[in-house]
Amino acid sequence: MTPARILVEGVHGSGKSTLAAHLAQRFGLPWHPVDDLLWEPGWVEVPVAEQRRRIEAICRRDRWIVDGAYHGWRDVVLGRADLVIGLDYPRGVSFRRLLRRTLRRLAGGELICNGNRETLGSVLSRDSILVWHLTGFGRTRQRMRAWAADPAGPPVLLFGDPVALDDWLARGAPVPPRAGPDRGLRPLT
Repeated sequence: MTPARILVEGVHGSGKSTLAAHLAQRFGLPWHPVDDLLWEPGWVEVPVAEQRRRIEAICRRDRWIVDGAYHGWRDVVLGRADLVIGLDYPRGVSFRRLLRRTLRRLAGGELICNGNRETLGSVLSRDSILVWHLTGFGRTRQRMRAWAADPAGPPVLLFGDPVALDDWLARGAPVPPRAGPDRGLRPLT
């Protein structure tokens, strides 16, 4: 069975957007990058009530993939997802990826989420995405593991390292009847 509504979750820098784009293409699902729903030009954060309205409109649809679920509307996505894919990588793996991506964006002036750019000032600020990674890592990891252990929630595939994810993708991204770390996937590392 191919899932029609997928949430890809993980800490900042784990590869959520990259995986969501890949799965959207593989499964023919419309991908809705969460950062585009949260940020307006000039790094103006969309009010949480509007974020919730936007995500509710997406989640009412029959087919979608989103790359993150934030506190103000996490319940909406989880209530409709057919599958959650958790990128539960060690801190060093995701932080190295985030740092590499951030440096690439700084060097190239890459446009992201509605025309915004990362700047040296933003990277060195208290609101830096690097700081968000460090402060949110444990909470995000704990949340994904709780979702995987909850039989009442949507099925969850947790990947403890990028090799396990690559293996799964190479096998055609099969979805077990009730996904989870005990369904033939590599154990968490």
